[in-house]
Amino acid sequence: DLHSFPTRRSSDLAILAVYVIIFSIIGARLYYVIFSWDSYKDDLLGILAIRNGGLAIYGGVIAGFATIYIFSRVKKCKFLKLTDTVMPGLLLGQVMGRWGNFTNREVFGEYTDGLLAMRLPIEMVRSSDVSDLMIEHMNGANYIQVSPTFLYESLWNLGLLIIILLYTKHKKFDGEITLMYLGGYGIGRAWIEHVRTDRLFFANTKIPISMMIGLCCFVFAAVAEVVTRVKLSKVAVGGTEAVVEQEKEADKESG
Repeated sequence: DLHSFPTRRSSDLAILAVYVIIFSIIGARLYYVIFSWDSYKDDLLGILAIRNGGLAIYGGVIAGFATIYIFSRVKKCKFLKLTDTVMPGLLLGQVMGRWGNFTNREVFGEYTDGLLAMRLPIEMVRSSDVSDLMIEHMNGANYIQVSPTFLYESLWNLGLLIIILLYTKHKKFDGEITLMYLGGYGIGRAWIEHVRTDRLFFANTKIPISMMIGLCCFVFAAVAEVVTRVKLSKVAVGGTEAVVEQEKEADKESG
């Protein structure tokens, strides 16, 4: 959608990118801290130690959308056109970012002996991410065998990115690409979250936050897509009927 923005708007996108990056990092950290409060309530300075890990993608996405909305109001441009424009970049960032989880030996899933099983030295991972099932299958080894959920999500996002890039020129309304991201990533994340061992939960429950958010995003995107397309079809039918009536009136006058 970059071609749809005038030169001034294109330069605005560069400025927007800076704001989105900054506030998304802040949002990702706040989201993680809020849902891991027990780990920080006695060490408030630890909140600033992002080098120790603790960034949640949904917090970054929420903050990013809020930043884009405020920016669109200030610059008087269409919010949904902006979000459609940045979705491919967001997905590309997520595709690459998950490989950072690989180098950090994090964001992995439960024990598996499948084709894509990955082995990690147990002393190199957080103890909170190690499950009883992993320990049970160590059999005296110094490593754990896990599901590479970072890889699953990276490949899922890559597939979604390809679909979005192919479909962008055929989109029916502003916001449709955004809905494709929310629904596509949401359902994929909900599935992958089920496998992960480092899930964040709602307070005093065993309900994974990202799984619930992902499912809600999927349902919202599906409903919004259907409702919007129905409205557009009604408008199209109404416009066609109006043209037919005009042609009939013109025939009467000429006759």
